[in-house]
Amino acid sequence: MSTATLLLIAVGLAMDALAVALAAKVTLRTVSPRQVFRLAFHFGLFQAGMPVLGWLAGRGVSGLIQTWDHWVAFALLSAIGGKAIYTAARGGPEAQARADPTRGLRLVVLSLATSIDALAVGLTFAFLQVRIWQPAVVIGLITAALTTIGMLTGSRLGTRFGRSMEFVGGSVLICVGAKILVQHLTQV
Repeated sequence: MSTATLLLIAVGLAMDALAVALAAKVTLRTVSPRQVFRLAFHFGLFQAGMPVLGWLAGRGVSGLIQTWDHWVAFALLSAIGGKAIYTAARGGPEAQARADPTRGLRLVVLSLATSIDALAVGLTFAFLQVRIWQPAVVIGLITAALTTIGMLTGSRLGTRFGRSMEFVGGSVLICVGAKILVQHLTQV
């Protein structure tokens, strides 16, 4: 997997975390460095861990579906991207940040909700026989960075670009899935 593709996947996966961070900043108005760190750390950690879990699960079944794994990768990435676009169109993650999202159960739920798509990407990486550790770290770091940016700039950007960021992320994931499919179909 090329570095550019990995970065596109990481940014695409981080868009829902960015949208939640933007909304959290808008809701909280003022944030402490501790709140920024907690949200960025947890979102980054979950986004890094979920692909590893998906990859571990996928390694067990990847040999069974090797002849059509590119179709599975395309379907998974397209489904994830489509979900992100749908959520952006109906106004999803912004509505989740009503109370302080950097504390307690709300933090864990938001971390899981924004990283569940990374689980499917990890599954896709297993099918494509991609080593998981570098992508997991890159995905986690980019998510943490974009979450930090969202928390620091949310009041200006959240109301303006929150949903469109998730739309862009979903579109990127669909394009990456299409790229994988085209590459495999043209190699045969």
